[in-house]
Amino acid sequence: MFNTMTLTKAAGAFIGALLFLMLANWAASGLFSVGHGGGHGEDEITQAYSIPVPEAADSSGVEEEQIDFAALMASADAAAGEREWAKCRSCHALDGSDGVGPHLNGVVDRAVASIAGFNYSGAMVDHVAEDPVWNYEALQLFIENPRGEVSGTAMSFAGIRDPQARANLIAFLEANP
Repeated sequence: MFNTMTLTKAAGAFIGALLFLMLANWAASGLFSVGHGGGHGEDEITQAYSIPVPEAADSSGVEEEQIDFAALMASADAAAGEREWAKCRSCHALDGSDGVGPHLNGVVDRAVASIAGFNYSGAMVDHVAEDPVWNYEALQLFIENPRGEVSGTAMSFAGIRDPQARANLIAFLEANP
């Protein structure tokens, strides 16, 4: 039932089908090409249209927006600052006791790292040379980005980005000596 002639016919049909597929692929590639014309030259491809893209401006020369913090402090609302204080309350207190962070009673115009008995980080102790007193400017910079202002501080708070919210918080702290 199964002889060499049957095997030869089956192999011929299989090889013929492969040959047909290869020839069809070659013919289709000749008729329908995608991309560059198939050559290996360095010719530039002409686009049907182009989209003009302006050159990116050099961002190193861009100055940050300067904030008039004195004007913000003049319009600061201590009641609104109490809402901001909720972010600080988990680590700091206003009753004279230290928690994870030092108490913030009278922090405005107080010397930096000056609470006796509190174990300040080395970065905060070193920061005394830069800003010896927690004045409005020093506080607003620190509250905006604690780790950016005092690199290596133990304070893990991300900061308050809104300048008016920072001014309100400082007004609240100032009202609670």
